[in-house]
Amino acid sequence: MKQIKLLVIIFTISITSLFGDEGMWTFNNPPYKLLKERYNFTPTKEWLEKIQLSSVRFNDGGSGSFISSTGLVLTNHHVALGQLQKMSSPEIDYVKVGFYANSNSKEIKCTDLELNVLISMENVTAKINSTVKSDMNPKDALEARKKIFASLEKESTEKTKLRSDIVTLYNGGEYWIYRYKKYTDVRLVFAPEQQIAFYGGDPDNFTFPRYDLDMTIFRIYENDKPLQSTNFLKWNSAGASENELVFVSGHPGSTNRLQTMAQFNFNRDYSYPARLKTFKVRIAALKKFSVLNPENARKAKEQIFSLENSLKASIGEYDGLKNPAITATKQKEENELRSRLSLQSELNSKYSSSWSDIEIAYKKLISRYNELFYRSLAGSTLASRGLTLVRYINETAKEDSKRFDGYHEAQLASLKMQLFSPAPIYSDMEEFVISARLNEIISVLGENDQFVKMVLKNKSIEQTAKALSTSELINPDFRKKLSDGGISALNKSTDPMIVLMREYDAMSREMITWQEENISSVVTPSGEKIGKALFAVYGSDKSPDATFTLRLAYGSVKGYPMNGTIAPYKTVYGGLFTRAMEFDNKGDFELPKNYWDKKNKINPYAPLNFVSSCDIIGGNSGSPVINANGEIVGLIFDGNIESLVGRFVYDDFANRAVSVHTGGMMEALKNIYDAKELVSEIEG
Repeated sequence: MKQIKLLVIIFTISITSLFGDEGMWTFNNPPYKLLKERYNFTPTKEWLEKIQLSSVRFNDGGSGSFISSTGLVLTNHHVALGQLQKMSSPEIDYVKVGFYANSNSKEIKCTDLELNVLISMENVTAKINSTVKSDMNPKDALEARKKIFASLEKESTEKTKLRSDIVTLYNGGEYWIYRYKKYTDVRLVFAPEQQIAFYGGDPDNFTFPRYDLDMTIFRIYENDKPLQSTNFLKWNSAGASENELVFVSGHPGSTNRLQTMAQFNFNRDYSYPARLKTFKVRIAALKKFSVLNPENARKAKEQIFSLENSLKASIGEYDGLKNPAITATKQKEENELRSRLSLQSELNSKYSSSWSDIEIAYKKLISRYNELFYRSLAGSTLASRGLTLVRYINETAKEDSKRFDGYHEAQLASLKMQLFSPAPIYSDMEEFVISARLNEIISVLGENDQFVKMVLKNKSIEQTAKALSTSELINPDFRKKLSDGGISALNKSTDPMIVLMREYDAMSREMITWQEENISSVVTPSGEKIGKALFAVYGSDKSPDATFTLRLAYGSVKGYPMNGTIAPYKTVYGGLFTRAMEFDNKGDFELPKNYWDKKNKINPYAPLNFVSSCDIIGGNSGSPVINANGEIVGLIFDGNIESLVGRFVYDDFANRAVSVHTGGMMEALKNIYDAKELVSEIEG
């Protein structure tokens, strides 16, 4: 019976992968043919341009969209959570109580938020390939690639005054420059309470049916005035209906669908087990800190939420890696590509060794993986700021082409915004995080590891964590003063975290250099060859892996088989109140008081959440769901548990994107939050 079930799963995945709504498509290569065949729809150039210019990237992770001519930007509450946390204080917790500004003067400016809008794209594959010669040795090729990347980004930034990023598609089969208009004056307009934005808590996370009002609205300002623009999505309060064709325009973070089986197996056997362990250690430390008092709980809430979300997503992805059906599907895809390639002798001679070259490189990576993963104070904001500051001072003293990636001239504005951010860093929480990380490192590497000795210096974990957490790096003025003082001030500093990061920088650089020379220098050109092989065999009929750049996905609004029954395509407000009552209005299922107070004003049949077969992944959070008329009908906020294997393979049999319905958002704004000024602005 188990063998029969496995065969059915493999067959289902294979069929749906071939014919499902798969794909995170670039705007220069939309799936015209598939849309015509499946939905008899062909997007026009004007339609695509409007959607592109109405889409927004949250540079700290997530997506959004313009929903008014006066700069309103809609995204998820959980995308906005970090900014809400930074705005909060012991006196007022905007995460807990929510926020609404009924006039521009009451809007709160974000601490360190950068929003990007994609303005243009340029294919620079030929320029890069003409610089990175095929006969170069791997190390020289890697250096040439890094140099041309930095040069092209700098040239584009200076010429256009737009943020310019090199984007690698199809493992290097194509290279593009994406140019973004950057906005840094962003102000909070509306956010509901987290209790309703993340209703059901971790138990309901990555499930459906859901009942979440996971929305937040910001406003972009330019020259201290609300941004005026004709590029925004018209609001459709009727929202999405069953079986309707819809689109998602957002910024999916990353997928691994084009990786080789060697990379797939490495993730399964090494990367994910280490990652899951680290998530659990950090969560335990933060919860230990949180239970001490309510203020600690407020400080740690955003990090705990983020880590628990990442943990549950990673567990789902890890289960996919261990699933024999998924493994068989990935192996079949690789075998088919290599088989078809073998029929073309000239191409086969160029590209066939790529898979074995990557396999050899990953075997080498395994030999140092524990060192590379554990030799850092990951999770500590002070350590991250300290290392960034040390590198910033040292790297900016060099000419641009010789700097580490992330420190080139074209990248400095965004880097400095984070480095000198006035957002609070909590030294008492840092002490717990650093202590937990050191215990984790020692459990794997042992007390005699070079990094452990460097950090502890014959002191106890507790003494070390306390000393490091007293760093003046919590003060942005200290960071700025040290930066202005340059290398001389850096080398004279006696700050405990700066002293450690000065020493650690050399070790970190050695590890980065080793990875570049032994892994990246092999995997990058081999990946490029596989990307070119994909082009040679399939053309542009496959979408590239996600890269946190703007993509267009499509699908239909529909339920799916679940737990022996059927999941509906939507949920309604009546179901929200029923779910609260089923759990005695307690814990994760407690409704905010104003929902009970306004219950009689709420239409119980008003839709709240819905699902579609659109292909999404992390980073798509906050993406608009758009109908064929280019109107916004929903807001992506999650995928179901069945969608988590989408990092590796897409299956639209049960893979669903979960969204907030525009009708549900408008119901809340009108009848729960009395946000009549905001409603009027959105509805035009």
